[in-house]
Amino acid sequence: MGLLARTFTWWNNQTWGTWLFTKRRGELVGQDADGNQYYRERNGWKRWVIYNGDVEASRVPPEWHAWLHHTVDAPPSEKPPVVKPWEKPNQPNLTGTPAAYAPPGALQAGGVRAPATGDYEAWRPE
Repeated sequence: MGLLARTFTWWNNQTWGTWLFTKRRGELVGQDADGNQYYRERNGWKRWVIYNGDVEASRVPPEWHAWLHHTVDAPPSEKPPVVKPWEKPNQPNLTGTPAAYAPPGALQAGGVRAPATGDYEAWRPE
């Protein structure tokens, strides 16, 4: 990554300030399946994530989200949550990507709507 991009942008990766703070005061707590790394401040209250790739908050799994927001005290790397049989794996927000949901009739889904079922009556001015 270029020096200017690393200095002035945060949406591609961590900035120099975050990198320096992480090296000086951060303690690696764990890593999720996506490769995101989670840190906490040594002898402190702060918790943060260094994303592996695009900075997108929906890429943080629920168990790590709970830890980042102080909902639980122990990180999932120390005390894994109980996984229920009905739970699905975390999926990031796919809006704006080719994998985004497109309802029937949407242009992305071919643009062909199902024929009307007869329950619609058009308004006609008198």
